[in-house]
Amino acid sequence: MAATDLKLPTDLVLTPLVKGAAGKGRPVMEWLTTFHLASVVLDPYTNESSWILRTASRVLEEFRGCDVRINMIVTAGPADASAFLGPLADKFLVFCDPDRAAVKAMGLTELPAFVLTQVDGVIGAKAEGWDPRTWEKVCDAIAEITKWSSIELPSSGDPVPFSGSPALG
Repeated sequence: MAATDLKLPTDLVLTPLVKGAAGKGRPVMEWLTTFHLASVVLDPYTNESSWILRTASRVLEEFRGCDVRINMIVTAGPADASAFLGPLADKFLVFCDPDRAAVKAMGLTELPAFVLTQVDGVIGAKAEGWDPRTWEKVCDAIAEITKWSSIELPSSGDPVPFSGSPALG
């Protein structure tokens, strides 16, 4: 996990997946007006991202109801993002990032990743690949900033730690 001084560019556009199609993209700062973003970033074309789907869903659910906008960022267009996520596409806010602009802006080198973006656009914490200890540190950062309870990782059924795939494809 790395706390960073990295700040997302204000002109970065995040495009939501809406009923299997691209919704209206808005600048990241419009998504951050009220809540921080807790994002799991996935590449649907790799095994590594598929291995973490169940765990990622469980982790995000733990923060539903606190002052973060839980979401998934998928490095694909709407059709491939919907196919990859299946019913999870309707359960979470999903952003499509086919050109990996958000991935680049977040300074990610491996996917899957778990990223806390604070309301000021600063990346408050991030974890890359799947290492339960580093994902737990992101959970701790979310809990601290939102005055919520953190969670312990790993849990029964979680995969063993693994390195992620290259974030830029």
